[in-house]
Amino acid sequence: MKSIFRITCCCLFTFALCSIARSQASQKHLSRVDEMSDFPQPFQIIDFHQLALQFDKTVFDFKAAGKYWPLVWMDSSYKNFNQPVVGLYTAIGDVRQGPENNKGMFHEALANMGSVLSATLVGIDKRKGLDYVGMLKNYFNKETGWDIMMNNTCPEVALLGGGYGRDWWYDVYPNVLFYAICDLYPDEPGFDTIAHQIAEKFYLADSILSGDYHYSFFDYGKMQPMKNNICAQPDVAAGHAFVLYAAYKKFGDRRYLDGALSALGALQSNEVNPTYEVLMPFGAYMAAKMNAELGTKYDLNKMLQWSFDGTAVCREGWGVLTGNWNGMDISGIVGSTVDHGGYGFLMNTYDAAIPLIPLVRYNQFYAGAIGKWMLNAANAAKLFYPQYMPKDHQTIPELAAVTKGVIGYEGIIHTSSYKEHEGLQAPVAQGDGPLWVAGKNPDVTQFSVYGSAHVGIFGGIIRTTATPGILQLNLLATDFYRDKAYPSFLYYNPFREEKTITINLPRGEKTDLYNTVTGKFIGRKLRSSGKIKLLPQQAAVIVCVPSGGKQTFDGQKMLINGIVVDYHFGRKGSH
Repeated sequence: MKSIFRITCCCLFTFALCSIARSQASQKHLSRVDEMSDFPQPFQIIDFHQLALQFDKTVFDFKAAGKYWPLVWMDSSYKNFNQPVVGLYTAIGDVRQGPENNKGMFHEALANMGSVLSATLVGIDKRKGLDYVGMLKNYFNKETGWDIMMNNTCPEVALLGGGYGRDWWYDVYPNVLFYAICDLYPDEPGFDTIAHQIAEKFYLADSILSGDYHYSFFDYGKMQPMKNNICAQPDVAAGHAFVLYAAYKKFGDRRYLDGALSALGALQSNEVNPTYEVLMPFGAYMAAKMNAELGTKYDLNKMLQWSFDGTAVCREGWGVLTGNWNGMDISGIVGSTVDHGGYGFLMNTYDAAIPLIPLVRYNQFYAGAIGKWMLNAANAAKLFYPQYMPKDHQTIPELAAVTKGVIGYEGIIHTSSYKEHEGLQAPVAQGDGPLWVAGKNPDVTQFSVYGSAHVGIFGGIIRTTATPGILQLNLLATDFYRDKAYPSFLYYNPFREEKTITINLPRGEKTDLYNTVTGKFIGRKLRSSGKIKLLPQQAAVIVCVPSGGKQTFDGQKMLINGIVVDYHFGRKGSH
């Protein structure tokens, strides 16, 4: 998808010079982000949009040639729905999977849903040809009575991996992804029914939990919380809150709003960091969104600090990594800050952007912190891919050709988990695939299909500008179930000097530019393009509004033609 803004170093059209006011709104700091490099090195932002397009074209080729290819097959077991579903490998060469193994039934929703969401965010309609969107219905486990989306289609393959029915985040996150896809394909037959059933289950589960999410998982069939050898995952409340608030926006049922408020309240009530895997940033996003839209007072700063700082008790050290390892900045990637000196994962890094980038629309006081994080994360993400990581920092560089340039390693670690690679210097690109089926999964399973499948999240959000180091971040790309909004973009200047960038505007339309960080219009009646100045190490959140629109106010919200432009107009700071 092409942004209506393209930034170039030369102005092709008439422009107006727009200087951002120097009275910046009070910016909030995140201690973990403050540790990150101002300008990470070696610096290169790869074309995630093009990589996502190439991933889709390459991976969904049923006739792809080469050892371990194709990576897709058709599962005709007809679990849950009377239709086949595409199977997608979790990792290249995974012996648990494929059409000949386990009746072809073992494949993960995290891979399939991630690939559909990813492709859609870069402009691909995944209903054309084979309806990959409709196939996702098979992950709705109605045959088990759970009536939610799960990571596998059936319990027969659950023990093979993927956390099915015993590891809570694995059961909740597919529903988060499904709701996002529902928003992108609102007319997909059968999706509304499924979405409604999921909301009913989550609402009832929250009622039963009554503010206490300290369990290993929840049995949505028996409707009771459960404990096992996996530690409690109270941050699952963030996933419940996301789904229930989305359901409220979709169906208008007040009960779902009550459930979302209850779940987020349960999350906030934790006295220690409850972070487990991927869901905590969604709690921060929901706090910002509901505070802005409903006037609630959730502690956004606490939830953001929890998301980043690596102080999780259950899963020790889980958060966002920082540091420069032997001349390479790895700051911004998400994973364990302590395992083998630090171990960040590709999927977790991509998926953190889903909630954290649109959060800035609802609370611009974290624009600088989120902009700096994304710059670091986008720069470090290339290191997961063998074509961008130096060979002497990879466990299996000799097998790189099998990835066809679209599959990355599962993770980046400080000290290799494998004895045969103990001599490698940090950072080391590797994956845990060989450990899943010890002695049977080949080394090539270190290349992660399911993690690489999520590349379109970065691809749909990030555009480079003519000034290397200043990114254009689309705040609407993953802001699912939003109210009407004008195109909104985050720009962060990491440099110690002022920079000027050019914004190209739609032809034939007069546009006003508003910066929510300063609370001021910085350009009026612009045609074709405009220039803005970014102060040193400052962010701008630019909203493109129609010129001459009627400005009104609703409490602290500023609206143009009835559409909110600034949720905190006139405020110097916010929760």
